Amino acid sequence: MNPKRIVIIGGSAAGPKTAARVRRLDPEAYITIIERNQDITMASCGYPYYIGGLFDSRDALLETATGVVRNTGYFKNYKDIDVLINTEVTRINRREKNLELSNLITGENSTLPYDKLLIATGSKAKIPPIEGINLQGITPLKFISDADYLRKVRDKKEVKKAVIVGGGLIGLETAEALQLSGIEVSVVELSERLLPFLDREVAKLVEKHCRSKGVNILLESGIEYFMGQNNQLTGVKLNSGVELSCELAVIAIGVTPDSTLAKNAGLKIGETGGIRVNKFMGTSDRNIYAAGDCVEVINSVSGVWDYSPKGDMANLQGRVAADNMIFGDTIRFPGTIGTAIGKIFDFSAGTAGLSETAAEGAGFNVETVLNASTDKPTFMGAKTLISKLTVERSTRRILGYQCVGKGDVSRQIAQGALAIAGEMTLENMMSLDLPYAPPYSLAVDHFLASLHMMDNKLKGLFRGISSHEVYQMHLDRKKGVCFLDLREVDEVETHRLGIGELFIPLSTLRRRLRDVPPQKNTLIVCYCLMGPRSYEASLILRAEGYTNVRVMEGGMMAWPFPREK
Repeated sequence: MNPKRIVIIGGSAAGPKTAARVRRLDPEAYITIIERNQDITMASCGYPYYIGGLFDSRDALLETATGVVRNTGYFKNYKDIDVLINTEVTRINRREKNLELSNLITGENSTLPYDKLLIATGSKAKIPPIEGINLQGITPLKFISDADYLRKVRDKKEVKKAVIVGGGLIGLETAEALQLSGIEVSVVELSERLLPFLDREVAKLVEKHCRSKGVNILLESGIEYFMGQNNQLTGVKLNSGVELSCELAVIAIGVTPDSTLAKNAGLKIGETGGIRVNKFMGTSDRNIYAAGDCVEVINSVSGVWDYSPKGDMANLQGRVAADNMIFGDTIRFPGTIGTAIGKIFDFSAGTAGLSETAAEGAGFNVETVLNASTDKPTFMGAKTLISKLTVERSTRRILGYQCVGKGDVSRQIAQGALAIAGEMTLENMMSLDLPYAPPYSLAVDHFLASLHMMDNKLKGLFRGISSHEVYQMHLDRKKGVCFLDLREVDEVETHRLGIGELFIPLSTLRRRLRDVPPQKNTLIVCYCLMGPRSYEASLILRAEGYTNVRVMEGGMMAWPFPREK
């Protein structure tokens, strides 16, 4: 039997992963990677940290764990894989099973046959068709050349002000990188929140943290046009009429699938614009597979087609595609659950599964709970964690989990992702035997405590209210509401909400019930620093006959609004 000819279009993440896996499975195969740019296997998620000076070697973005640069020589010498860089595939000829190629340096055209083909063309940065978009000083952050440009901007220290267009992960990570280098940064976001994959009350905490670091946040704002002189950016005009002066603008409003080549070849394209693949990563042509940012996959929680452009997902899809290209369709890709995480200054923000909004949009009847605590005991250097759990009411199945804070958010999101991917319920997870020692976690881990709170809520023991509802009551000067602060004297002296609250420490509540409004139907909102004391107080008051007692979820730790000092 003749060796298989495996051709891969795209040299970023999914393509090289597929090629390396194919080589391990089939030592005899002829394997070729085609990449239209100069560099391959770039760690693109590392660009903001290179720009920010966390490391100085550009090669670190291209190296293996042992420090070998993954260039054409590496792939040939280590893996016997041919890599054609600066080469573009202009046409896929499915009938003849070959590709038409163009060398972007010499202009030479050629053809290359294949037995099995992988399309891993990745994504394209969204560039809005706005007046002035081509001025010098405006750039996306998509290619390593973009990272090179922004790193030079940082090192030269000539730019004083920058505008980041887009408040997603890449936008905020870039904002941090530039702000830490001494540049005054404004983030302009069209929606009403940063990190739109988060629910409002969680996203508001990220916004508060960014503002505390000196970043100017402008929400519900779009760019009307870019201003410039002598072809050089000088500022932006917002649709609100506000003008921001700047010498640099980074476009970070997301990406779209680069599926044009597949579309021109007659392959099926999905609703999101990505290449439609089956559970084996196969396209509508049985000899062609696709993986990475150019495809759409099923969201395994909602059951709808989703676009999830992430480096880890590209690698996982590439491995599945490689096995099926060699052995036939035997390995299945389970889909995505939308897991993501990012570092924003000394804060982390992550999500897994569906947000409350997305879950309701998918037809689920949901319940949510917000939990604030620390990641470990105070004596071990505790740091904050605030999370939101979303479950289906009828089945108690875990649908979504979000977490932000200065603590170990990654661990929490990983636990949530496993629970969601495994279609676990509260009963499956509430007594899970997780690793515990004081240097690593609380005795009852934050994630498990969130499950316990949800169990209490579904059983009617815990009745919550969001900080947004409480703040709105304050703004509306709603009468007949008692805001009850259960903290101790020394805590209250340090800071308070300043919303007309009644101060009764939990330790004195049973002796001071006479100080609580006597009408048993009074709306009483209990709060403390994180929540446990206000929950205890709510049970005491309910036992005394009060019928409208609520606990402000997350307490003061999750309060994203101004407060008194």
